[in-house]
Amino acid sequence: MSGSPLLFSPRKADAGPLKVLLLGAHSDDIEIGCGGTVLELLKARPDTDLRWVVFSAPGARGGEARDAACLFIGERAETAVQLHEFRDGFFPVQLAEIKETFEAIARAFQPDVVFTHRREDRHQDHRALSDLAWNTFRRATILEYEIPKWDGDMGIPNFFVPLSTESTGEKVRLLMKAFATQRSKDWFDEETFRGLARLRGMECRAPSGYAEAFFARKLSMAW
Repeated sequence: MSGSPLLFSPRKADAGPLKVLLLGAHSDDIEIGCGGTVLELLKARPDTDLRWVVFSAPGARGGEARDAACLFIGERAETAVQLHEFRDGFFPVQLAEIKETFEAIARAFQPDVVFTHRREDRHQDHRALSDLAWNTFRRATILEYEIPKWDGDMGIPNFFVPLSTESTGEKVRLLMKAFATQRSKDWFDEETFRGLARLRGMECRAPSGYAEAFFARKLSMAW
């Protein structure tokens, strides 16, 4: 396989728009975990059909979530973005209601690719979404993204998306612009996001030196 891993998908470019579902527990998760990949994907395949779902986005965090989605995906955010207000930190005890939301998404949209949280993430909300993604979207390619945080739960990813220098810078810039409520966290800064992208870029020998990394548990190839 040559070029970007974005080209490795269950739907070829001549088979119609790629259908991509992005799942985030909290308002900044999608942007942190796969924001650069989204920027690269929309450059390579601008007809991509997206759904962008955030499960805990109440109050000011909801406003940030919508504004950030607009910055990353532009006008398509008007129809692509779904925001919910499940209680932060309590997803495991709200599982039935969240499962109903997943089923509603699946009835309306059958994705080729799903981006979600990593199953071994130590945040309980993240793990809940990952498990539901796997039991709801069984026919999709599921890529689990990583979120740096205090827990020290980073793993060994096996799927990489090289990012251009421009996309890396744009991701970092938009993160810092969109999420004012998060800037008090000592890990939420440009060095964290650029440093992680540089580490993953080194691991996959990305031409620019930057990449995002994912955990791909099941992949199939059609010749």
